[in-house]
Amino acid sequence: MKEWIKSILILPFNVTITIPFLILYFSKFKYNIPSIFQISIGIIILFIGLFLLIWTILLFEKIGKGTLAPWSATKHLVIQGPFKYTRNPMITGVLCILTSEAIILNSNYLLYWTIFFFLLNCVYFKLFEEKQLEQKFGDEYIKYKKATPAWVPNIFFRKK
Repeated sequence: MKEWIKSILILPFNVTITIPFLILYFSKFKYNIPSIFQISIGIIILFIGLFLLIWTILLFEKIGKGTLAPWSATKHLVIQGPFKYTRNPMITGVLCILTSEAIILNSNYLLYWTIFFFLLNCVYFKLFEEKQLEQKFGDEYIKYKKATPAWVPNIFFRKK
C-alpha cells in the first residue's frame, strides 16, 4: 500500500497538480471566468480522465500485482479493461485531466504543458518503456503491441 500511494503522489499528482500550480504561479496567472460551455466540457473531460486513471491504477494493482511506477512495476502484463483498446490509457487519463485544467482555467500555459507532457511520453515510451516491456514480457507484449495502438483507441476498428 505504501508503494502504491508513493507512486501516485510522485507521478500523477505532481504532473496534474504540482506542476500546473507552479506554471500558473510563475506565469502570474490571472483567472478569467470561462463560459458555462467551457466549464461543462472541462468537467466532462476531467471525469473521463479521473475514471481512466483510477481504473488503470486499480488494474495495475489487481492484475499486474504492482504499481504505475517504474521502481515498483507490475509483475504481469495488464491487457484488460481500457488496455484492450490502447496501450497507454493511464497517460490518456492524465492528458484528459491536464486538458480539463487548461480548459476550466482558461490557460494557454497549461495547454502547452499538456502538449509537452504528451510529446515527452511519446518519446519515453518509444525509446525506453516499450523496449523494457519487450524484455520483461517477451512475445506476449510483442503480440499485444502489434494488435493494440499506442494512443488512439481501436474501439471501432478492433480485430476480432
